[in-house]
Amino acid sequence: MNLSLPQSLSQLRGAVLADGSVVDVDISKVDGHAVVTAVRPTDERAVAPDRADVLDLRGYVLLTAPAEPHAHLDKALSWDVLRPPLGDLHDAIANWKEGSAGLDEESFRTRARTAALALLRNGTTAVRSHVDILLGPDPLRGIRAIDRVRRELEGVMDIEIVALSKVYATDELVHQALDAGADLVGGSPHSAPDPLGDLDRLLTIAEARGVGVDLHTDEFLEGDHHTIGAFAERVATWPAGRIRTAGHCTRLGTMSRTELAGLLPVIASSGIGVVANPITNLYLQGRGHPVSTPRGITAIEPLREAGIRVAAGADNVRDAFNPVGRSDALETAMLAITAAHVHPDIAMAMVTEDARAVMGLPEAGPRVGARAEFLAVRGTSVLDVIANAPADRVVIHDGKLVSVSETRTQMAVSAH
Repeated sequence: MNLSLPQSLSQLRGAVLADGSVVDVDISKVDGHAVVTAVRPTDERAVAPDRADVLDLRGYVLLTAPAEPHAHLDKALSWDVLRPPLGDLHDAIANWKEGSAGLDEESFRTRARTAALALLRNGTTAVRSHVDILLGPDPLRGIRAIDRVRRELEGVMDIEIVALSKVYATDELVHQALDAGADLVGGSPHSAPDPLGDLDRLLTIAEARGVGVDLHTDEFLEGDHHTIGAFAERVATWPAGRIRTAGHCTRLGTMSRTELAGLLPVIASSGIGVVANPITNLYLQGRGHPVSTPRGITAIEPLREAGIRVAAGADNVRDAFNPVGRSDALETAMLAITAAHVHPDIAMAMVTEDARAVMGLPEAGPRVGARAEFLAVRGTSVLDVIANAPADRVVIHDGKLVSVSETRTQMAVSAH
C-alpha cells in the first residue's frame, strides 16, 4: 500500500470478519467521532472507486483494534539498561527499585515512546499504563514523561495513566500524581505490610478525587492475604461507570473451587473487571515449584462463567519483570490459548472487545454504531492470524489510517 498517513477513511472493502464473511464497512463522522454506519457483503462485481479514502482490504482479517489494559510503559525496554538477574516478582521489584533511581525523565520518555509505537504498529490503539511513583527527590518524573508521550501521540493512539503507589508513597504524593496527569489510582495492596489498610487508603483517595482505580490484586500463588473480596465489597457502591479494575489476580487461579465459589458472586456484583497478564505471570510466578509448576494465571473460565468481564494484557516488555515480549496483542491471545486453555475466539475477545470494556472505552469494531477502531491482519481467519502473527498489518484509529506494515519474502523454492 502506497498511502499517506494519517488518512481519513470512508470505506473498507473486501475484508474477512471473524465469522468468515467478506464485507465492506462504511465509516462516517458522528458527533466528532468516526463511527461504522454500514457493514454489508462485498459485491465482488463492483468496481472499487479509485479514492484515497477507500481502502482495499482483500486478503486481510478485520478485527476490532486491540486495547492494552495493563502496560508499564515506564519500565518497558529497560532490561538492557538495568541488566537484572532472572528471578521472581520480589527479585524484579528489588532490581527496579534500585535501578530506576538512576533513570532520568528523558529515559522514561524515550523508552515509553518506543514501546507505545511498537504497540501501535502491531494494532493497539488504546493503552492503560501503570506508572510508578518513584523513590527519591523527583518521584513523579515517570508520570510526567508518560504524560508527555501521551500528548506527543495524541491523534494516533489513546494513553491512560495509572499512578502506581507503593507504601512509601504518601497520600500527598498520590494526589500530586493525579495533578501531574495520572487518570486513575493504582497500587498493590496485597504486598503492603497491612494489605487491607493500604487498600482502604488507596480507595479513599480515589473516592475523594472522584476517579477510578486499577489495582495490582493478589499477585501471588499461596497465602491468605488476598484483598479481592474487600476490594469488591468497597467499590460495589461506587457510581456506575467509575473504573474499578483488578489486575493479575493470580491467587484466584490457585484457590480451591469451594473457596473461589464464595468470592465470585461478590466480585460479579461489584462491577470489577479483571485483567490477566499471561506472559509476565508465566515468567515470574511458580519459581518455587520446580515440579508441576503452576501457571500463574487467574481463574479465567470461572470468572467468565460468573459474568465477570476478563481481559488480557501484555504487561511488562523487556524489563526486570519480563525479559521478552513483542508488544503484540496476538502474542497475548496466543498465550491465553496455550497457558489458560481458552478458546481462540475468547482469547481474541480478551484483547479486543473485553479489554476495551474493562477500560471503559466505547464499543468499537466492525459493527454498526461502533467506533472505527480496527486492526486488519493479512490472513484467512482469527486462528490463522493468532497462530502466524503476520507483520502485514493495517491500523485504523478513529477512522484514520495510522500505521501500515508490509513484509516481503524471497524464497528459492515455489510455495506450491
